[in-house]
Amino acid sequence: MEITRQATDAERLLESLGQLPEPMAKPVFIAVSGLPGTGKSYFCARLAERLLFIILESDALRRVLFPVPDYSAEESSRLFQAVHLLIEKLLKKGLSLILDATNLSERNREYLYRIAERLGMKLILVRVEAPAEVVRQRLASRLKNQESKSDADWRVYQQMKSSVEKIRCQHFAVDTSRNITPVLDKIVRQASR
Repeated sequence: MEITRQATDAERLLESLGQLPEPMAKPVFIAVSGLPGTGKSYFCARLAERLLFIILESDALRRVLFPVPDYSAEESSRLFQAVHLLIEKLLKKGLSLILDATNLSERNREYLYRIAERLGMKLILVRVEAPAEVVRQRLASRLKNQESKSDADWRVYQQMKSSVEKIRCQHFAVDTSRNITPVLDKIVRQASR
């Protein structure tokens, strides 16, 4: 029953992606981590302009499965089980992708490491950050404009900040309050190797 629901959820998420790009001989998997408001979605969008990868944005995917999300542990577990299945499905089809999610704990990132390892895929890890005052301004602006897919506010940022764990593997770090081009260039080079 659980496996059937995961497969059904993953299929719904896949359908929500629309037209998919052409498969590649050697797909690449980029996993982006960071607190709300640090600029993950902005960074992923700039990266996808240069690499033409599919972006799996956890906030948007959550709304596909849960139109009125409650952000409970059960909801997040169901979402990420489906997302992990979708990642595997897309990579097996030869499609490169960028996962845009908080991915704050090493335990959560372990799933991503195992998927890449099991499929023999290149995994590029990116930690996105920004100074707290910049994040506060972005989150306030986001709530006013109501253009974001995320419901996270400053309170959520502060709560989540304590759960951030260091990424133990080699990764790129980017401060989105600064020029992101040098890091984009490095990731594009690594993805193209």
